[in-house]
Order: sequence, then C-alpha cells, then structure tokens
Amino acid sequence: MKGIRQLANYLDISIGTVSRALNGKADVNEETRRRVLEAATRLGYVANQSGRSLRKGSTGVIGFMMQTGPEITGQGDTFFMSVFDGVQTVLARHKLDLVALLCSSDQDPDAYLQRVVARGFADAVILSATRLHDARFELLARHNIPFITLGRSQTDVGQPWIDLDFEGMAEVAIERLVKSGHQHIGLIWPNGDLNLGHLFVHRSQEVLARHNLSLSPEHIFRATPSETGGYGVARQIMDCETRPTAVVLVNETLVTGLYRGLEEVGLMPGKDIAIIGRQSPQAQFLKPSLTCFSLSLRDLGISLAEGLLSVMPEYKLHYPDAVKRLVWPMDLIEGESS
Repeated sequence: MKGIRQLANYLDISIGTVSRALNGKADVNEETRRRVLEAATRLGYVANQSGRSLRKGSTGVIGFMMQTGPEITGQGDTFFMSVFDGVQTVLARHKLDLVALLCSSDQDPDAYLQRVVARGFADAVILSATRLHDARFELLARHNIPFITLGRSQTDVGQPWIDLDFEGMAEVAIERLVKSGHQHIGLIWPNGDLNLGHLFVHRSQEVLARHNLSLSPEHIFRATPSETGGYGVARQIMDCETRPTAVVLVNETLVTGLYRGLEEVGLMPGKDIAIIGRQSPQAQFLKPSLTCFSLSLRDLGISLAEGLLSVMPEYKLHYPDAVKRLVWPMDLIEGESS
C-alpha cells in the first residue's frame, strides 16, 4: 500500500501534481493524468481519507442513531435493515456512506450522542426512537449539525422529520374493532417514553370517546418491543379483571410472541381475542393470518435520506422538492386475526 508521497517519488513528479491528477483537476494534462492513475492502480495507492476529510471539513459519513439490545430488537431488526437499504441507495449517489450509531439499551441516548458529536464522526445524523421530549434535537441544533428524525417530538427545533401514521393506524383499527362489537380494547405500548406511544394512545382514546367508550388503564399493556415482550403480554391479558376482547399493537416484533403466549393461556387469536398489528417478515407465517398495517420500508429510507440531504448545503440543490415534514401512510391488510 502506497501513500501519495511514495506515488509522487515513484513518478518523479510533485505531490501537488499527483494530487490534482487524482482529483480530476483540469490543469493536469491528459498524459500525466494517465500515468498517475495507472501507477496508483499498479502500486495499490489508497487515499488518506482522514487527511482528505480534514481538508474538506467533512467526513462523507451519515450516522443513523438507533437503540439496540435483545429487549428492543429481539432476534433481529428487519425494520431498520430495510430502511438502511433505502437510505444508502440515496447516499451512494453522492459517494456518502451510512454508519449505524448503535446505542445500547443500558446507555443514556443523550450522553451517547454527545460523544458522537464531540468526536466529529458524522456530517449529519438520522435520529430514531424519538421521545415525547428529546434533548438530542437541541444538542444537534446547537452544534449546527444537519439532521432528520424518524418520528416526532414535542421538542421542535425546525428540523425535517418523517413519522409513521400511528394516529391514522389508531383511527382505522379502533373504528374497525368498535364496529365489530368490541367494547373492551387493549393497546400494547412499547416501554419507554416514545412519542409514538403517546400519539397512538391519545388518538385511540379520541376514537373510543366518539362511541361513548373509554380506554381502561389496565388495558394499556407495557412491553419491551420484542418477541419476549409480546409473549409476556398474554399473561397480563389473562390477569385483567375485565379481559379485553381485542388488542392493537404498534410494534411489529411483538406479535409472534403474543400469538405464542395466547396459545399457552388458551386464547385463540381471531376467535377468543381479536388482534391488529404491524406487518413484518415473521408475521406472514402466523395462523390465523394477521390483520396488519403495511408500508414500504425501503421507500421510507429513500425519503429520509432525501429529506436530510435537502437541508445540507452541499446537496440541497439536488433535492429542491424533498418533503421536509411528512406523516407516512400505512395500508391495512385484511387478515383472519380480527
């Protein structure tokens, strides 16, 4: 592996000429450019990216912050992998790279992001798992780091965001269940103070109130967003003084564990209890088939990346029509579970 100095010595030309040839500058004649590129290939020259980043004042890296841990991602996180694919599809157009910033579930996300910012690791950030009040927004704004959020928050610094339509999901799901005769409906809310949970519960309460019904506090089931969390909810359902006849899940990983847990306590989904959830690769194998909400995760990732680049000075001219704030729709797929 050779550096630029060794490459210049080998060709007996100046470092500046070699650098301009490698970077496609117009003031280098074609014969010199050809010699430099051929020698770089032959000698295995690799550009010093850290030095190049210092000169440019950028890293070429976009960070995607997500929280991890078995109690959060369960046996795997197909949601984020599909979103990543869409994001990187856009970043590749500009020779940018996506790096996952993995914050463990036993770490403070605010402190984690402070370390990332202090190290100057990324040019811009995509934040997920947004909370009702989220100090990360203000941290990035103070440091003038471009970012977009996958999710909303009551903290708002004017950044772009895309959020799944959890309010629309609640509207459709609760209306469907009420019209089917259900009066005792449960909601499964992932642990923590995620803003999506507040949005979903509030809209569910509004829909129930329109039908002179209410949401019992014992029917809001807290669970880690994983298969194990869903499994544990089955016991919580059985322990209720008044058992719900239907439940709605906002997290896609819970449902396989819930099905297993309900089977063990003697409740058949779609017969003894109605279930509406979110589509996932695992859910397609459930019996009875799951009534669920679906969306294109890859397209979501593409929109996230384009929304982020639209607020980055170097790239915003490429995305003049990018939507800065968007509630992402989800489609209901009819199944046998409800």
